[in-house]
Amino acid sequence: MDFPRNPFASFSLFLSILAILRLAPPSSSATDYTTLVYKGCAKQPLQDPTGVYSQALSSLFGTLIAQSSKSRFYKTTAGSSQTTITGLFQCRGDLSNVDCYSCVSRLPTLIDKLCGKPIAARIHLFGCYMLYEVSGFTQISGMEMLYKSCGGTNVGGAGFEERRDTALNSLENGMGSSVNGYYATSYDSVFVLGQCEGDVGNSDCVECVKQAVQRAQVECGSAISAQVYLHKCYISYSYYPNGVPRTPSSASDTSPSSSSGSNTGKTVAIIVGGAAGVGFLVIFMLFARGLFKKKDGL
Repeated sequence: MDFPRNPFASFSLFLSILAILRLAPPSSSATDYTTLVYKGCAKQPLQDPTGVYSQALSSLFGTLIAQSSKSRFYKTTAGSSQTTITGLFQCRGDLSNVDCYSCVSRLPTLIDKLCGKPIAARIHLFGCYMLYEVSGFTQISGMEMLYKSCGGTNVGGAGFEERRDTALNSLENGMGSSVNGYYATSYDSVFVLGQCEGDVGNSDCVECVKQAVQRAQVECGSAISAQVYLHKCYISYSYYPNGVPRTPSSASDTSPSSSSGSNTGKTVAIIVGGAAGVGFLVIFMLFARGLFKKKDGL
């Protein structure tokens, strides 16, 4: 490779490359879909002296895991008429079949670890959830709140709540025409998503999401992120001060933007610093070569 004869032209080229590196947007990684969100374990243990419930539960888990490789929602029963257990799983609407299977496969072990063997249990990860209940378990309203999480205080500046509410309103409207009860959108640096349980009708889904949105607005106030889980649906929103990334994560207790911003800055600094070192080395070599040529010409 032949070096350019004019070192100042090379220096200008180096500055241009350095500027591009500074302007290049950093990539953003999504929150791990296998992160635990919450657990719900019935207080009453499963009375199973003969082991029939354990056998039915094992069969149920096996069926749900197998179905997760080809579906994002599945509900079934296992056991005899006297020992019936109903269970289901659901994956987030944007997960692939491979990721759905990977997520759901973890849930039976987590249920056993976190709940033991109660008469009903429910475990939510960021990307999926699973629940089961024995026949006769007390039913609750689909609008019953199971879990909520509100992020940090508002750092979104003036008008943040209006922008968030506009995004949440878009979510409510979008759920009416959503595919498989899942919808995600963004507005002015606020990312929102919602999902209803797979067997919930369209009108009930919209009503459930509206209830969850109201809970988030009232109970989380001006928090920059929130998650609200009702029995039959859930919603979340996250504020990204640098703009919503291509693969935004679900809302978490800490705003993804605030936790990733410092790491992004360090990464860019390392890249730019490394590029600067290489650039100055090239310039030094060009000047040295020019000096040798000058001596040869004497």
